[in-house]
Amino acid sequence: MNHKAIYKLYSQVVSIDDTAGAFDAQGNKVEIDLATVNAWVDPDAYKYARAAEYPSYADQFDIIFHEGIDAWKAKIDAVKTKYPKP
Repeated sequence: MNHKAIYKLYSQVVSIDDTAGAFDAQGNKVEIDLATVNAWVDPDAYKYARAAEYPSYADQFDIIFHEGIDAWKAKIDAVKTKYPKP
């Protein structure tokens, strides 16, 4: 189950058990539409993709030192272009 999607789509849900389901604050089961949950796209996904692809800070400083600011900007811009903001 995509817990983040469930919490975003169903504000009354306070806990999720992968086998038992989703529940509200009173312990009542909340019926969820799995098709809707599976279709949900995380609006922050681009941030996680960018973070995983950016060079480490040490590597970025090395690029700046050896190749200059323009080379560093090109490397960062390539990642931003690959994973644009929605």
